[in-house]
Amino acid sequence: MHGEYKVPGGKLVVVDLDVEQGVLRNVRVAGDFFLEPDEAILAINSALEGAPSSTDTAGLAARITAGLPESTVMLGLTAEGVGIAVRRALARATEWSDYDWQLVHTEPQAPALHMALDEVLTAEVAAGRRAPTLRVWEWASPAVIIGSFQSLRNEVDPEGAAKHGVTVVRRISGGGAMFVEPPSTITYSLSVPESLVSGLSFADSYAYLDDWVLGALGDMGIKAWYQPLNDIATDAGKIAGAAQKRIVGADGGPGAVLHHVTMSYDIDADKMLEVLRISKEKLSDKGTKSAKKRVDPLRRQTGLAREQVIENMIASFRNRYGLTTGEVTAEEMTRAEELVRTKFGTEEWTARVP
Repeated sequence: MHGEYKVPGGKLVVVDLDVEQGVLRNVRVAGDFFLEPDEAILAINSALEGAPSSTDTAGLAARITAGLPESTVMLGLTAEGVGIAVRRALARATEWSDYDWQLVHTEPQAPALHMALDEVLTAEVAAGRRAPTLRVWEWASPAVIIGSFQSLRNEVDPEGAAKHGVTVVRRISGGGAMFVEPPSTITYSLSVPESLVSGLSFADSYAYLDDWVLGALGDMGIKAWYQPLNDIATDAGKIAGAAQKRIVGADGGPGAVLHHVTMSYDIDADKMLEVLRISKEKLSDKGTKSAKKRVDPLRRQTGLAREQVIENMIASFRNRYGLTTGEVTAEEMTRAEELVRTKFGTEEWTARVP
């Protein structure tokens, strides 16, 4: 069995192993990390040898830590990262390079249709009828997108939304409200097979699926990092928020994961504060006193046009994993439009948590 895991902010860990009578055998850890002393790699292998195959990540990490020489120095490597690579090997997880990725980047679309397309395309990936997809959104109008479990009245000021012509929609994933304006927001979705995140905890899957965009931002001169649970941040502040939804496959089989990210290219903070109701508790959770300081736009940090930032992001993904330009099929669009009519465009759905 073979498993790989790139430690967030670190290096790639590769594990090859066998399972015999319920325990790990012939464990071989490798990667492009740095480790001192040399014999520490043998200590890691020995610590994992004979571990029950049911051992969770924390248990594997504990075995590794206990078995390391006291003088061990790890750079780009963690005991937990090795444990995750082992769990991914045992789960027979797939890798990014195992797939022919498809790009969907079309004309601006209404907020409710974006919600529906996320559901439809991810369901198609779960059913095996669509390749794993990177979809870059273009917005036809300003919107507030609230999380699946948020209270509509607690998150949105209806007078402010009406004043600024903002449409309010509810997505299928959890998380917080996002304020978007077409020229000021960059949004994308990843619709991926569940096997790509096999062996990862829910929290770890966020960091794993965000890793490519951190690299893309780095190429544009922005040092960014994953900030648990679902933010992307820099020294200047938060620049993006992510959310996920698992979609079950047919007959309860392997499914797919929707991972979407909204990035602030620019932001009208005064307008945002008229539309969103941002509680003091939420601000304190983010370690700031002002909502205006919570999000730091990409325009200021990159000096690039929004279109150029998107082009650079797409190019970075293509260089890493390959990317073929695709489209939403006529059948997928028909299903999405029906979901707008019956679900995402209805007051019943939008106000399902009043």
